[in-house]
Amino acid sequence: MRRLYPLKFIPILKDKIWGGNKLSKMLGKGDGSLKNIGESWEISGVDNSESVVLNGFLKGNTINELIEVYMGDIVGEKIFRRYGNQFPLLFKFIDANADLSIQVHPNDEIAMERHDSYGKTEMWFVMQADDGAKLVSGFKSDITCESYLECLKNKQLDKILGYTDVNEGDVLYIPAGRVHAIGAGVLVAEIQQSSDITYRIFDYDRKDSFGNYRQLHTDDALDVIDYSKNENPKILYHLKKNESNELVKCEYFTVNIIDLNDCLEKDYYEIDSFIVYMCVDGGCNVLTDNNDPVFLKKGDTIFIPNECNRVVIEPTPSVKLLEVYI
Repeated sequence: MRRLYPLKFIPILKDKIWGGNKLSKMLGKGDGSLKNIGESWEISGVDNSESVVLNGFLKGNTINELIEVYMGDIVGEKIFRRYGNQFPLLFKFIDANADLSIQVHPNDEIAMERHDSYGKTEMWFVMQADDGAKLVSGFKSDITCESYLECLKNKQLDKILGYTDVNEGDVLYIPAGRVHAIGAGVLVAEIQQSSDITYRIFDYDRKDSFGNYRQLHTDDALDVIDYSKNENPKILYHLKKNESNELVKCEYFTVNIIDLNDCLEKDYYEIDSFIVYMCVDGGCNVLTDNNDPVFLKKGDTIFIPNECNRVVIEPTPSVKLLEVYI
């Protein structure tokens, strides 16, 4: 069997009512045919949205097909034992030209019971934010379900939601159960569990292109929501040059940031996991044993199979990468 190599995938672009043009103008996504690109799914194993390989001899294969053939060599032995042929994470870039709906995601137990799906825990890295842009993460104080429903009924959720101003480089962790929303003017990189289950609880009375209100999931959300105060919406982190800096570590993923202006060699042998790099600024060449270098620019995402556990990153001349593994 031929050796694995760093994989690029064809981005899956999602037209959204709240989408804009930052993904095309700032990250070079699409061909101009979509006017409101809200999301670019960079690597996905979600049904009906499976990522397809762009480069090399595996071009044309989906991510889940590769796992079926290469198993632990591509994702890691522990990950293959846990998830089988299903790719466990979903990587996105999101452009909120308008406010996204106020929403919440179920945990694994509830999602499996109701939807035969994993739940959705996620994190955001802010790549760009317009002046005054905000995100919603949880509530500003502990509330009861009854108080929440009263505010929802009277369209006064803004009185209880935890709004936070954001700037480039901010990081937020959104565990399942936390009410949240991306505000207008924010471009984020998102790493999440492989799930497309969302309970929409408020959508500003917007109508879709057919004049219909989008579906709300008020009842479904009630026993999912964490009604406690979110004390610290932003993750505080130290950014040291030319090394991995931890942003988020949970049972579903570890996300680090690497800010390079010098060559860096990484040995991932002990991790037993695939590695994904999302380039959030600058550019670099990524090299693995006996493979041609792969160039990354801002907005590119690359998948490093578990088998390719020695990686060299050469910035051109500088780069910021999100480094993700399980």
